[in-house]
Amino acid sequence: MASTSGETNQVLVEEKSSARILTLNRPKQLNALSDAMVSRLLELFLAFEEDPSVKLIILKGKGRAFCSGGDVAAVVREINQGNWKSGANYFRKEFTMNYVIATYSKAQVSILNGIVMGGGAGVSIHGRFRIATENSLFAMPETALGLFPDIGASYFLSRLPGFFGEYVGLTGARLNGAEMLACGLATHFVPSERLPLLEEALIKANSGAPEVISSIIGRFSQMPNLKKNSAYHRLDIINKCFSPRTVEEIIAALGREAAEKKDDWISSTIQSLKTASPTSLKISLRSIREGRLQGIGKCLVREFRMVCHVMRGDISKDFVEGCRAILFDKDKNPKWEPSKLESISGEMVECYFSKVKDDDDWEDLKLPVRPNLATYAIAKL
Repeated sequence: MASTSGETNQVLVEEKSSARILTLNRPKQLNALSDAMVSRLLELFLAFEEDPSVKLIILKGKGRAFCSGGDVAAVVREINQGNWKSGANYFRKEFTMNYVIATYSKAQVSILNGIVMGGGAGVSIHGRFRIATENSLFAMPETALGLFPDIGASYFLSRLPGFFGEYVGLTGARLNGAEMLACGLATHFVPSERLPLLEEALIKANSGAPEVISSIIGRFSQMPNLKKNSAYHRLDIINKCFSPRTVEEIIAALGREAAEKKDDWISSTIQSLKTASPTSLKISLRSIREGRLQGIGKCLVREFRMVCHVMRGDISKDFVEGCRAILFDKDKNPKWEPSKLESISGEMVECYFSKVKDDDDWEDLKLPVRPNLATYAIAKL
C-alpha cells in the first residue's frame, strides 16, 4: 500500500507472504496514536480483512515503545481552542478501530516489546495474540490525567482475575511482562532476542489458523517468574479491598489493611488513589463494574458518551487540568475540581453515562456492522 501523504509514514506496512507487518512509527512520541495513525490503521485493518491473500496481521512499534497511548495532548489543544467536537471525532474513530480489532476475523499478533499504555492497549489487547517481553511496561494511567480507562478497557479490565482490573484501572499501576502474562493481558511471553526468529517463523508458516499461530508462538515462549514484590502476589488483598461498591469504601478497606500491617505497596496504592482525579475515580469504577455485564460494543458506546462529557467539561474540567499538570507544564500538581470524593454526587456521576442532550449535532457512537460477529466477538482474555 503506497503512502498517500507523509503522515501515513507514521504506520509502516510490509508485505511478507500472507502476513502484513504494521509498525507504529512515531518513536520520538513513543508511538502515541495521532489522528492520522488511527485513520490509517482503521483503513488498513478493513482492507486486509477483505483481501483473501492476507491471513495474518503483525503489529509492533518502532523504538522503546509499542504505543504510549492516544495523542491526548492534541485533543486538549483542540478543547482549549473551544473545539471539543474535534476531539470527539478522534475518539469516535479510535473506538471504531478498537471495535474492528475486537471483532476481527483474521489473526492479529501484537508484539508488546516496550511501553503499552492507554490507546496502545486499545490496538492490541482486543486482538487474539498479545506477546509480552522483558521490556513490556503496561499501564492505564488515565485517572491521573482526569480521564478514565477508555478504548474498551471497561471490557477487558473487568475480565481480569478477581478485582485486579479495578486495581489496575483506578491506580494506574504499572505491570511488567510477567504480570501481563499472569493476569491474562498477554497471551505469551517471548524474550525480545527471540522476536526476529518468531516473526520469521510466523511468516514462513503462511497460515492464519489460530492453532498454528499459537503453536509457533509457543515454541518461542517462556514462563517468566513474577518478582517477589509483584502486585499479583497480593491478589487476595486486592480482591478484598477493591471489591467494595464505592471508591470511598475501597480507600477505607486499604486503610484498614495499612493499620494492620506495614506494607509499602498498600501505602503507595492509597497514595495513587489520593492523587488521582476524584471524578475520574468515581466514573472509572462505575464504568469497569458496568463492563462486567456488557459486550465490547456496548462498552465502547458507553465510553464514548463518557469521553464526550469529559471533553465538554460541563461537569468537571479535570481532563484539561490533568493534562496541563502532567503533559504541558509538568508541575505534577493538578488542582482537581471537585477536589474531594464526597463532593461528587451520584447525579454528577450519572451525567457522564447519559447522552449529550443539549447539542443537536451530537450522536452516539454508531459501530459498523461486522461479519460473523457471533463467531469472532468472543472474550479473548
